[in-house]
Amino acid sequence: MHELHYSEEVRQALDNQQPIVGLETAVVTHGLPYPTNVELAQAMENLIREEGAVPATVGVLGGKAQVGMNSADIQLLAQDRDVIKVSRRDFSRAAVKKLNGGTTVAGSITALHKAGIQVFATGGIGGVHRNAPNDVSADLYTMAQTPVIVVCAGAKSILDLPATLETLETLSVPVVGYQTSTFPAFYARSSGLPVTTQVEEPEDAALLARAHWAMGVNSAVLLAVPAPLEDALPDKAMSEAVDQALKDAKKHKIRGQDVTPFLLNRVSELTGKSSMKANLGLLLNNARIAARVAVELSRI
Repeated sequence: MHELHYSEEVRQALDNQQPIVGLETAVVTHGLPYPTNVELAQAMENLIREEGAVPATVGVLGGKAQVGMNSADIQLLAQDRDVIKVSRRDFSRAAVKKLNGGTTVAGSITALHKAGIQVFATGGIGGVHRNAPNDVSADLYTMAQTPVIVVCAGAKSILDLPATLETLETLSVPVVGYQTSTFPAFYARSSGLPVTTQVEEPEDAALLARAHWAMGVNSAVLLAVPAPLEDALPDKAMSEAVDQALKDAKKHKIRGQDVTPFLLNRVSELTGKSSMKANLGLLLNNARIAARVAVELSRI
C-alpha cells in the first residue's frame, strides 16, 4: 500500500483536529513560471494560516506522496525539469521510478482523502474538452468517488463547459455557487450556465457538504467561486482568446495531454498579463474561501 508522508505541521494539525486546507502542486510544476509559482504557493499557504487553518500542500518527492511541504520542497518541485504531473493513476509510476511530481486536482484529492482532509483549494478543475467528447479529465471521475469540498473558480474556459456540467450531474457531484447563481469560467466570472444551488457564507457551504455526505453519497462537493471582480477578465475578451487558441491548436495538430497546456499558454499570450493577474487573484481568493469553509467544517 502506498504510504503518505506528512510535514510536522500537518501531522500535528491532524492529531489536534484543526481545520486543514489541501493545495495542489501541478500549478507550481506545470502551471506558472518560476519564481511566480513559488511565490504564489507560499502566499496561498500564508493566507490559509491567516484565516485560522493549516495548509497541506500535496506533492510527490522521490516517489513518496507528501501531504504538507516546506519551502525547500516547493522550490525543488518548481525547479525540477524532469518533474511529472501526477494524477490519480500516476502515484504508482512515481513510486516505482522514484520521481518528483506535481499533483493535479485528481491526484491531490486522492491523497487528501486518504489523509482524512476534507477541504481543497485549486484554480480551475479539468473537464470535457471541446470537439473531443471522449477527452475527459480524471478530475471529474475522481470527484465522483472522493468526499472532499473542492473550492475552485469553475472549470478552465478552454473546455466544453455545458458538457462538463452535464458530466458532473451524471456523477452526482453538486455544483454549488458561492455567492453566484452561475458557473464561473475560470478567468471570467460567469459562463452563464446555472449551478446546482447557491450559498452565501462559508458556514452554509460546510453544512451543505455535511448534509450531502450524511446521505451516504461519497462524491465531492464542488464550491464554485467567481474570480475577484478586480482580477477577472471580461467575458468577451476571454471568449475571443479561447476561440483563437482552439484554432491554433487544430492548426498545429496538438492532441492528448498536450492540449490543455498549449491552450492555457496560448490564451495567456493572447490576453497579455491580464490572464496571469486573473489566475493569481482567483487562486489566492479560493485559498481564503477554502480556509473559512474548513474552519466552519471543523466547528460543526
